[in-house]
Amino acid sequence: MIAIGSDHAGFPLKEEIKKYLDEAKIEYIDVGCYTPERFDYAISAQKACDKVAAGECDKAILCCGTGVGISMAANKVKGIRACCCSDYFSAKYTRAHNDANVLCMGDRVIGAGLACELVEVFLNTEFEGGRHATRVDQIMAIENGEKLY
Repeated sequence: MIAIGSDHAGFPLKEEIKKYLDEAKIEYIDVGCYTPERFDYAISAQKACDKVAAGECDKAILCCGTGVGISMAANKVKGIRACCCSDYFSAKYTRAHNDANVLCMGDRVIGAGLACELVEVFLNTEFEGGRHATRVDQIMAIENGEKLY
């Protein structure tokens, strides 16, 4: 199950991504917003990421105007590794090397076609583990207040 959310600026992109998920028969839950009326991205980010952190959803896809603000909010939720991506390579390797569990994108940055390609590669790329697992463990240690140095 995928959690998907947006603010008002990311609403059109979120709706296009939902069409892609429907066609691909990928289950999702839309945590909002539900109209193009003003809506703060932090609310959708927290709702979606809480579902990932609780194990109710495997991953989340979040959209705002640039993808940056919503990714910053998402990364405040414990256990979340969110990445703002606007290219194929970043979307693939944030999964392969960083075990990212949230993909963030900007409606004002990329079009729906590219966004759906990024969703596809993000959802279908496995974490490689190995030497990358050490780095993910370090990220999580920082989140838990540990010093790495």
